[in-house]
Amino acid sequence: MRDAECVEFLQWALPRMHMRWQGFRKVRGQVCKRIAQRIGELGLPGVEAYCHYLAEQPQEWALLDGLCRVTITRFYRDRLVFDTLTREVLPQLAEAARASGGSVIRCWSIGSASGEEPYTLAILWQEYLAADYPELCFTVLATEADPHLIARARRACYPLSAVKNLPQNLRAAAFQYTNDEYCLKPHYRGLVQFQQQDIRHPQPAGLFDLILCRNLVFTYFDESLQQECLQRLHSRLGPARWLILGVHEHLPSNQSGVLEISQRLGLYRKA
Repeated sequence: MRDAECVEFLQWALPRMHMRWQGFRKVRGQVCKRIAQRIGELGLPGVEAYCHYLAEQPQEWALLDGLCRVTITRFYRDRLVFDTLTREVLPQLAEAARASGGSVIRCWSIGSASGEEPYTLAILWQEYLAADYPELCFTVLATEADPHLIARARRACYPLSAVKNLPQNLRAAAFQYTNDEYCLKPHYRGLVQFQQQDIRHPQPAGLFDLILCRNLVFTYFDESLQQECLQRLHSRLGPARWLILGVHEHLPSNQSGVLEISQRLGLYRKA
């Protein structure tokens, strides 16, 4: 499939799935490759025939939705964000829990892919904060729509490209290098629970102290779906607790109930 054909197709198909072309423009390569492969699997002659197939087989839209998931991730992605979480956000949450007599800090990593983001949180807590707050239980719920990515996350073994952004001391502490892979030690894996879930559908129960929804909803979804998802996130965020977006993301217009702390870092707090 030629790039121009794929662009034209995505500009036609994405709005019908409540997604926005602007979010896919720079990362369309992996999506176009999957769509071309799907067209080949169906034995269709090209994009136009696939459009007709979508019209005749409505169930294909759900499969196309899965083909449009973009998975670009690594440990410690956006260093300044995780530095701020370590120095400011997580200590504030820990102090608030201690002051109120709480015993658990609950985090939620949305669109967790193969586990790099939630495991980064686990490593930071264990290495920098756990010793100062031994009475607190730190948990991360990692949700992801793709079961194959969840299986990779539970295995928790990664190539160098996935862990190279981690500071050397964290990489040495948290990983065992074997068979050309970096495998996360059980001590850190135990803090993270994986669950198959799509942010567009009913949410996990309970309130969270920290929600990371980075490079997903506010990049790829259209504004109406962003508003819907934001309402769901707001309902799961505890009072004065934190919501973290991607560094290039913004909340939709007319949002309320969430205060912007740092647009540059994607940091927000519930009012």
